[in-house]
Amino acid sequence: MKEVINCAVIGVGRLGSVHAKNLVQNIPSAKVKNIVASRTENAEKAARKLGLSNWTSNVQEVFEDDEIDAVVIGTPTKTHAQLLIQAAKHNKHIFVDKPITETVEEADEVIQALRKYNVFCQVGFMRRFDPAYADAKRRIEKGDIGKPIYFKGVSRDPGSPPENYIKSSGGIFLDLCIHEYDIARFLIGSEVKAVQTFGEVHVHPFMHNYCDVDQSLSYLQFENGVTADIEGSRNSSFGYDIRGEVLGTEGMIQIGSNQYHNNIILTKNKAYYDNIPDFPTNFQVAFLKELEHFIDCVKNNRRPIVDENDGKIALQISEAAARSFQTKEKVYL
Repeated sequence: MKEVINCAVIGVGRLGSVHAKNLVQNIPSAKVKNIVASRTENAEKAARKLGLSNWTSNVQEVFEDDEIDAVVIGTPTKTHAQLLIQAAKHNKHIFVDKPITETVEEADEVIQALRKYNVFCQVGFMRRFDPAYADAKRRIEKGDIGKPIYFKGVSRDPGSPPENYIKSSGGIFLDLCIHEYDIARFLIGSEVKAVQTFGEVHVHPFMHNYCDVDQSLSYLQFENGVTADIEGSRNSSFGYDIRGEVLGTEGMIQIGSNQYHNNIILTKNKAYYDNIPDFPTNFQVAFLKELEHFIDCVKNNRRPIVDENDGKIALQISEAAARSFQTKEKVYL
Protein backbone atom coordinates (compact mmCIF):
# COMPACT_ATOMS: atom_id res chain seq x y z
CA MET A 1 0.00 0.00 0.00
CA LYS A 2 1.36 3.40 -1.00
CA GLU A 3 1.47 5.92 1.84
CA VAL A 4 1.15 8.94 -0.46
CA ILE A 5 -0.88 9.09 -3.67
CA ASN A 6 0.60 11.34 -6.37
CA CYS A 7 -2.12 13.30 -8.14
CA ALA A 8 -2.64 15.78 -10.94
CA VAL A 9 -5.56 18.20 -11.09
CA ILE A 10 -6.90 18.76 -14.60
CA GLY A 11 -8.99 21.93 -14.80
CA VAL A 12 -8.81 24.68 -12.20
CA GLY A 13 -12.12 26.49 -12.53
CA ARG A 14 -14.31 26.98 -9.49
CA LEU A 15 -14.63 23.30 -8.56
CA GLY A 16 -11.20 22.25 -9.78
CA SER A 17 -9.68 24.89 -7.53
CA VAL A 18 -11.66 23.58 -4.56
CA HIS A 19 -10.38 20.06 -5.21
CA ALA A 20 -6.78 21.21 -5.67
CA LYS A 21 -6.87 23.18 -2.42
CA ASN A 22 -8.30 20.21 -0.50
CA LEU A 23 -5.66 17.86 -1.88
CA VAL A 24 -2.79 20.22 -1.05
CA GLN A 25 -3.94 21.56 2.30
CA ASN A 26 -6.27 19.00 3.85
CA ILE A 27 -5.35 15.48 2.71
CA PRO A 28 -1.88 14.48 3.98
CA SER A 29 -1.90 11.19 2.05
CA ALA A 30 -2.21 13.03 -1.29
CA LYS A 31 0.48 14.98 -3.13
CA VAL A 32 -0.35 17.21 -6.11
CA LYS A 33 2.46 16.77 -8.63
CA ASN A 34 0.99 18.84 -11.44
CA ILE A 35 -1.74 21.35 -12.27
CA VAL A 36 -3.25 21.34 -15.76
CA ALA A 37 -5.29 24.08 -17.42
CA SER A 38 -6.02 24.82 -21.07
CA ARG A 39 -4.11 28.11 -20.72
CA THR A 40 -0.61 27.96 -19.25
CA GLU A 41 -1.05 31.24 -17.36
CA ASN A 42 -4.12 29.87 -15.57
CA ALA A 43 -2.28 26.70 -14.60
CA GLU A 44 0.68 28.72 -13.32
CA LYS A 45 -1.54 31.08 -11.33
CA ALA A 46 -3.39 28.19 -9.66
CA ALA A 47 -0.16 26.30 -8.92
CA ARG A 48 1.65 29.29 -7.44
CA LYS A 49 -1.36 30.11 -5.27
CA LEU A 50 -1.07 26.64 -3.73
CA GLY A 51 2.70 26.73 -3.43
CA LEU A 52 3.27 24.19 -6.21
CA SER A 53 6.13 24.26 -8.68
CA ASN A 54 4.70 22.22 -11.57
CA TRP A 55 2.01 23.28 -14.03
CA THR A 56 1.24 22.70 -17.71
CA SER A 57 -1.30 23.21 -20.48
CA ASN A 58 -0.36 19.84 -22.02
CA VAL A 59 -2.43 17.11 -20.37
CA GLN A 60 -0.31 14.42 -22.05
CA GLU A 61 2.54 15.33 -19.70
CA VAL A 62 0.38 14.09 -16.84
CA PHE A 63 -0.79 10.94 -18.57
CA GLU A 64 2.77 9.99 -19.52
CA ASP A 65 4.19 10.64 -16.04
CA ASP A 66 4.57 7.19 -14.46
CA GLU A 67 4.85 8.70 -10.98
CA ILE A 68 1.29 10.05 -11.08
CA ASP A 69 -1.19 7.57 -9.63
CA ALA A 70 -4.47 9.47 -10.02
CA VAL A 71 -6.08 12.44 -11.75
CA VAL A 72 -8.83 14.76 -10.58
CA ILE A 73 -10.84 16.07 -13.54
CA GLY A 74 -12.76 19.33 -13.22
CA THR A 75 -12.98 20.35 -16.87
CA PRO A 76 -16.14 21.08 -18.94
CA THR A 77 -18.39 18.05 -19.47
CA LYS A 78 -17.73 17.87 -23.22
CA THR A 79 -14.08 17.02 -22.49
CA HIS A 80 -14.76 14.24 -19.97
CA ALA A 81 -15.07 11.22 -22.24
CA GLN A 82 -11.71 11.59 -23.97
CA LEU A 83 -9.89 12.56 -20.77
CA LEU A 84 -11.34 9.57 -18.93
CA ILE A 85 -10.41 7.15 -21.69
CA GLN A 86 -6.86 8.56 -21.93
CA ALA A 87 -6.45 8.42 -18.16
CA ALA A 88 -7.58 4.79 -18.11
CA LYS A 89 -5.19 3.85 -20.93
CA HIS A 90 -2.34 5.32 -18.90
CA ASN A 91 -3.43 3.48 -15.73
CA LYS A 92 -4.43 6.57 -13.76
CA HIS A 93 -7.24 6.24 -11.26
CA ILE A 94 -9.85 8.95 -11.78
CA PHE A 95 -12.00 11.35 -9.84
CA VAL A 96 -14.34 13.25 -12.19
CA ASP A 97 -16.97 15.84 -11.43
CA LYS A 98 -20.51 15.15 -12.56
CA PRO A 99 -21.80 14.35 -15.09
CA ILE A 100 -19.46 11.53 -16.02
CA THR A 101 -19.93 12.32 -19.73
CA GLU A 102 -22.32 14.23 -22.01
CA THR A 103 -24.18 11.14 -23.23
CA VAL A 104 -24.91 7.58 -22.14
CA GLU A 105 -23.15 6.31 -25.28
CA GLU A 106 -19.96 8.08 -24.20
CA ALA A 107 -20.38 6.70 -20.69
CA ASP A 108 -20.49 3.17 -22.13
CA GLU A 109 -17.20 3.79 -23.98
CA VAL A 110 -15.61 5.12 -20.80
CA ILE A 111 -16.82 2.16 -18.72
CA GLN A 112 -15.38 -0.23 -21.29
CA ALA A 113 -11.98 1.48 -21.01
CA LEU A 114 -12.09 1.52 -17.20
CA ARG A 115 -12.78 -2.23 -17.13
CA LYS A 116 -10.13 -2.98 -19.74
CA TYR A 117 -7.36 -1.19 -17.84
CA ASN A 118 -8.65 -2.04 -14.34
CA VAL A 119 -8.85 1.61 -13.23
CA PHE A 120 -11.05 3.05 -10.47
CA CYS A 121 -13.35 5.96 -11.21
CA GLN A 122 -15.24 8.04 -8.65
CA VAL A 123 -17.91 10.48 -9.84
CA GLY A 124 -18.33 13.72 -7.90
CA PHE A 125 -21.79 13.32 -6.40
CA MET A 126 -20.68 15.08 -3.24
CA ARG A 127 -24.08 15.06 -1.55
CA ARG A 128 -23.55 11.41 -0.64
CA PHE A 129 -20.67 12.60 1.57
CA ASP A 130 -22.49 15.56 3.09
CA PRO A 131 -23.02 14.88 6.83
CA ALA A 132 -26.76 15.68 6.70
CA TYR A 133 -27.49 13.39 3.73
CA ALA A 134 -25.18 10.66 5.08
CA ASP A 135 -26.97 10.75 8.44
CA ALA A 136 -30.35 10.59 6.69
CA LYS A 137 -29.19 7.47 4.84
CA ARG A 138 -28.10 5.82 8.09
CA ARG A 139 -31.39 6.63 9.79
CA ILE A 140 -33.44 5.33 6.86
CA GLU A 141 -31.48 2.05 6.91
CA LYS A 142 -32.02 1.79 10.69
CA GLY A 143 -35.77 2.07 10.13
CA ASP A 144 -36.17 5.31 12.08
CA ILE A 145 -38.97 6.49 9.78
CA GLY A 146 -40.35 3.09 8.86
CA LYS A 147 -40.55 2.28 5.18
CA PRO A 148 -39.72 5.22 2.86
CA ILE A 149 -42.61 6.12 0.59
CA TYR A 150 -41.80 9.58 -0.80
CA PHE A 151 -38.79 11.83 -1.49
CA LYS A 152 -38.91 15.57 -2.06
CA GLY A 153 -35.83 17.39 -3.30
CA VAL A 154 -35.20 21.10 -3.77
CA SER A 155 -32.21 22.38 -5.75
CA ARG A 156 -32.29 26.15 -6.26
CA ASP A 157 -29.46 28.28 -7.61
CA PRO A 158 -29.34 32.01 -6.73
CA GLY A 159 -29.43 32.81 -10.43
CA SER A 160 -28.58 31.43 -13.82
CA PRO A 161 -25.04 30.87 -15.04
CA PRO A 162 -24.20 33.08 -18.05
CA GLU A 163 -25.69 32.30 -21.44
CA ASN A 164 -22.30 31.07 -22.67
CA TYR A 165 -22.41 28.33 -20.01
CA ILE A 166 -26.07 27.44 -20.49
CA LYS A 167 -25.72 26.83 -24.22
CA SER A 168 -23.32 23.94 -23.63
CA SER A 169 -24.52 22.82 -20.17
CA GLY A 170 -26.86 20.10 -21.38
CA GLY A 171 -29.85 21.85 -19.79
CA ILE A 172 -31.28 22.07 -16.31
CA PHE A 173 -32.06 18.35 -16.00
CA LEU A 174 -28.46 17.33 -16.75
CA ASP A 175 -26.59 20.24 -15.24
CA LEU A 176 -28.58 20.87 -12.07
CA CYS A 177 -31.13 18.15 -11.34
CA ILE A 178 -28.69 15.26 -11.84
CA HIS A 179 -27.49 15.75 -8.26
CA GLU A 180 -31.04 15.28 -7.00
CA TYR A 181 -31.58 12.20 -9.18
CA ASP A 182 -28.46 10.61 -7.71
CA ILE A 183 -29.22 11.45 -4.09
CA ALA A 184 -32.79 10.19 -4.50
CA ARG A 185 -31.43 6.80 -5.68
CA PHE A 186 -28.96 6.80 -2.80
CA LEU A 187 -31.53 7.53 -0.10
CA ILE A 188 -34.36 5.39 -1.46
CA GLY A 189 -32.14 2.44 -2.37
CA SER A 190 -33.99 1.63 -5.56
CA GLU A 191 -33.75 2.34 -9.28
CA VAL A 192 -35.92 4.84 -11.16
CA LYS A 193 -38.34 3.16 -13.55
CA ALA A 194 -40.09 6.24 -14.97
CA VAL A 195 -39.77 10.02 -15.04
CA GLN A 196 -42.02 12.86 -16.12
CA THR A 197 -40.84 16.44 -16.22
CA PHE A 198 -42.23 19.93 -16.59
CA GLY A 199 -40.59 23.34 -16.92
CA GLU A 200 -40.99 27.02 -17.71
CA VAL A 201 -38.86 30.09 -18.34
CA HIS A 202 -39.75 32.76 -15.79
CA VAL A 203 -36.71 35.01 -15.35
CA HIS A 204 -34.06 34.30 -18.03
CA PRO A 205 -35.52 34.65 -21.57
CA PHE A 206 -32.32 33.50 -23.30
CA MET A 207 -33.12 29.97 -22.05
CA HIS A 208 -35.63 29.72 -24.91
CA ASN A 209 -32.71 29.77 -27.38
CA TYR A 210 -31.46 26.45 -26.01
CA CYS A 211 -34.74 24.65 -25.29
CA ASP A 212 -33.90 25.07 -21.62
CA VAL A 213 -35.88 26.34 -18.63
CA ASP A 214 -35.09 28.13 -15.39
CA GLN A 215 -37.80 26.41 -13.33
CA SER A 216 -38.43 22.67 -13.49
CA LEU A 217 -40.22 19.80 -11.79
CA SER A 218 -39.35 16.11 -12.13
CA TYR A 219 -41.68 13.36 -10.94
CA LEU A 220 -39.93 10.02 -10.43
CA GLN A 221 -41.30 6.53 -9.91
CA PHE A 222 -38.97 3.92 -8.39
CA GLU A 223 -39.03 0.17 -8.90
CA ASN A 224 -39.83 -0.39 -5.21
CA GLY A 225 -42.95 1.79 -5.40
CA VAL A 226 -41.50 4.94 -3.86
CA THR A 227 -42.22 8.21 -5.69
CA ALA A 228 -40.44 11.55 -5.67
CA ASP A 229 -40.73 15.12 -6.84
CA ILE A 230 -37.68 17.24 -7.53
CA GLU A 231 -37.63 20.98 -8.08
CA GLY A 232 -34.77 22.47 -10.06
CA SER A 233 -34.57 26.25 -10.17
CA ARG A 234 -32.27 29.05 -11.33
CA ASN A 235 -34.46 31.64 -9.60
CA SER A 236 -33.55 31.60 -5.91
CA SER A 237 -33.02 35.34 -5.47
CA PHE A 238 -32.61 34.94 -1.69
CA GLY A 239 -29.58 32.61 -1.92
CA TYR A 240 -28.46 29.04 -2.55
CA ASP A 241 -31.16 26.61 -1.39
CA ILE A 242 -30.64 22.84 -1.18
CA ARG A 243 -33.01 20.75 0.93
CA GLY A 244 -34.69 17.38 0.97
CA GLU A 245 -37.32 15.32 2.75
CA VAL A 246 -37.92 11.61 3.00
CA LEU A 247 -41.41 10.63 4.12
CA GLY A 248 -41.79 7.19 5.68
CA THR A 249 -44.63 5.10 7.06
CA GLU A 250 -43.58 6.00 10.62
CA GLY A 251 -42.01 9.43 10.31
CA MET A 252 -40.13 11.94 8.16
CA ILE A 253 -36.57 13.21 7.82
CA GLN A 254 -35.87 16.80 6.81
CA ILE A 255 -32.42 17.28 5.28
CA GLY A 256 -30.57 20.55 5.05
CA SER A 257 -31.43 24.20 5.44
CA ASN A 258 -30.92 27.41 3.51
CA GLN A 259 -29.38 29.03 6.60
CA TYR A 260 -25.62 29.48 6.77
CA HIS A 261 -25.70 29.95 10.55
CA ASN A 262 -28.36 28.85 13.02
CA ASN A 263 -28.74 32.34 14.48
CA ILE A 264 -32.09 33.96 13.72
CA ILE A 265 -32.61 37.58 14.74
CA LEU A 266 -36.16 38.80 15.25
CA THR A 267 -36.93 42.50 15.56
CA LYS A 268 -40.09 44.54 15.16
CA ASN A 269 -41.67 43.52 11.85
CA LYS A 270 -38.42 42.00 10.63
CA ALA A 271 -36.46 38.75 10.74
CA TYR A 272 -32.84 38.20 9.73
CA TYR A 273 -30.68 35.18 9.10
CA ASP A 274 -27.63 34.41 6.99
CA ASN A 275 -28.33 32.78 3.63
CA ILE A 276 -25.91 30.22 2.27
CA PRO A 277 -24.10 32.18 -0.48
CA ASP A 278 -23.07 29.39 -2.88
CA PHE A 279 -22.61 25.65 -3.31
CA PRO A 280 -18.88 25.51 -2.41
CA THR A 281 -19.81 26.96 0.98
CA ASN A 282 -22.80 24.68 1.46
CA PHE A 283 -20.90 21.51 0.58
CA GLN A 284 -17.45 22.46 1.89
CA VAL A 285 -17.25 19.38 4.13
CA ALA A 286 -18.73 17.10 1.46
CA PHE A 287 -16.15 18.16 -1.14
CA LEU A 288 -13.36 17.30 1.28
CA LYS A 289 -14.87 13.98 2.36
CA GLU A 290 -15.44 12.76 -1.20
CA LEU A 291 -11.77 13.37 -2.08
CA GLU A 292 -10.62 11.75 1.16
CA HIS A 293 -12.67 8.71 0.15
CA PHE A 294 -11.16 8.68 -3.35
CA ILE A 295 -7.57 8.86 -2.10
CA ASP A 296 -8.30 6.15 0.48
CA CYS A 297 -9.74 3.90 -2.25
CA VAL A 298 -6.64 4.34 -4.41
CA LYS A 299 -4.36 3.63 -1.43
CA ASN A 300 -6.25 0.49 -0.44
CA ASN A 301 -7.13 -0.78 -3.92
CA ARG A 302 -10.90 -0.75 -3.46
CA ARG A 303 -13.77 0.64 -5.47
CA PRO A 304 -15.37 3.96 -4.52
CA ILE A 305 -18.91 3.91 -3.16
CA VAL A 306 -20.05 6.13 -6.04
CA ASP A 307 -18.52 4.96 -9.29
CA GLU A 308 -18.89 5.04 -13.07
CA ASN A 309 -22.03 2.90 -12.90
CA ASP A 310 -23.72 5.47 -10.66
CA GLY A 311 -22.54 8.14 -13.06
CA LYS A 312 -24.11 6.36 -16.00
CA ILE A 313 -27.42 5.72 -14.21
CA ALA A 314 -27.75 9.37 -13.14
CA LEU A 315 -27.04 10.32 -16.75
CA GLN A 316 -29.73 7.94 -17.99
CA ILE A 317 -32.28 9.54 -15.65
CA SER A 318 -31.23 13.03 -16.80
CA GLU A 319 -31.56 12.07 -20.47
CA ALA A 320 -35.00 10.57 -19.79
CA ALA A 321 -36.00 13.75 -17.93
CA ALA A 322 -34.94 15.93 -20.86
CA ARG A 323 -36.79 13.66 -23.30
CA SER A 324 -39.92 13.79 -21.15
CA PHE A 325 -39.83 17.59 -21.19
CA GLN A 326 -39.43 17.64 -24.96
CA THR A 327 -42.17 15.09 -25.67
CA LYS A 328 -44.51 16.11 -22.81
CA GLU A 329 -44.82 12.41 -21.95
CA LYS A 330 -43.72 10.04 -19.20
CA VAL A 331 -40.50 8.25 -20.14
CA TYR A 332 -39.70 4.74 -18.91
CA LEU A 333 -36.08 3.81 -18.29
